[in-house]
Amino acid sequence: MATTSLKKRNNDLANTNRQLEILSNGIFQSGELPTFKEKIKQTNQFPLKSKGIEILQINVGYMCNQVCEHCHVDAGPDRKEIMTRETMQQCLEVIKKTGAHTLDLTGGAPEMNPNFRWFVEEATKIGVKDIIVRSNLTIIRANKKYHDLPQFFKNHGIHVVSSLPHYTRGKTDKQRGDGVFDKSIQALKDLNAVGYGMQETDLKLDLVYNPSGAFLPTDQALLEKDYKKALMEDFGISFNDLFAITNLPISRFLDYLIASENYEDYMYALVEAYNPAAVANVMCTNTISVSWDGWLYDCDFNQMLNLKVNGNVKHISDYNEEILQNREIIISQHCYGCTAGAGSSCQGTVA
Repeated sequence: MATTSLKKRNNDLANTNRQLEILSNGIFQSGELPTFKEKIKQTNQFPLKSKGIEILQINVGYMCNQVCEHCHVDAGPDRKEIMTRETMQQCLEVIKKTGAHTLDLTGGAPEMNPNFRWFVEEATKIGVKDIIVRSNLTIIRANKKYHDLPQFFKNHGIHVVSSLPHYTRGKTDKQRGDGVFDKSIQALKDLNAVGYGMQETDLKLDLVYNPSGAFLPTDQALLEKDYKKALMEDFGISFNDLFAITNLPISRFLDYLIASENYEDYMYALVEAYNPAAVANVMCTNTISVSWDGWLYDCDFNQMLNLKVNGNVKHISDYNEEILQNREIIISQHCYGCTAGAGSSCQGTVA
């Protein structure tokens, strides 16, 4: 078992190094395109620095009941990386002392971590007011033990952010697999049934849109209008806001771009759509990302590339807010994805 685990970690590290090399070489090394560092220097925004930590985004594990084409976490049912209760306890100790007001739980499917509910309950006990759970929706319908998740979310005032690639069956199932759309619709109905996304409650249900191919998302406000109209007319479903998130050229999506021979075109599109106004509000400026094993990153995209935060404080067990909130942020070419067009973050557009 230990040999297999070590081999997998070595393979993951080799793949991460390969992806970083792809992002650094070719069209950037040749000078055809400016590096992200060169670009933000041109607009007097280098170095990019933290503005203070408002959000702790914690990845509680890569295990997921889905295997999505665009997934930057490379999550799936075969992933065994799961945050332990000990690491969760270290996160809770930090939350008690930090000025961060939001706990953002992600995965994989965060609900599949066996200590997920305990973690939420403990965070609630210590007074965390805004707890976000990033759900893929289908987990609610995957197994009987998850069917009560909508009520659990409601009991703890969870802000549910759910991914739904499109409001049509064909486009959703193409990206996420056969049957995903129907399960997602049923899960949304389950959430609506306990009050999520309804005008008369304060139970927030937001949806996330990711493009299904090598292109940038269209206008977020227009997409939201289309989603709300289609989901209400076809299924009687309500939700609060829609977040349009650009696919970053890392992990499975980078592999797809290379295999489909779209990598260079996509990078040119990102660079051409660069918006300096988006740089000021990218999520790394107010967020710390914590990996399943407790390492600290500027964002979960850097986490997937194993680009740990600058400085001496690199693990949740050594957390020092004063140092972290004054750090210089680690950047690379994938950062163009967060600064293209209206910008992109886990909370949608930023400019």
